[in-house]
Amino acid sequence: QGCESVCACDLTEPLGISQPTVSHHMKKLVDAGLLTREQKGRWAHYSVVPSAFAAPGAAAAAYASS
Repeated sequence: QGCESVCACDLTEPLGISQPTVSHHMKKLVDAGLLTREQKGRWAHYSVVPSAFAAPGAAAAAYASS
């Protein structure tokens, strides 16, 4: 889906994991500054923070420190 926001509900089936597990991992990525989260009704929608991926290794370092 490119850089568009993605609903957490759209990730459960392709990833083969439950919604609470998706939410847990997405929260880690939000806390690390790699994603933003927006509540739209019942579901959370996530978007990539492009600047977080500008420097090589920045994404891994940010996630590891969370």
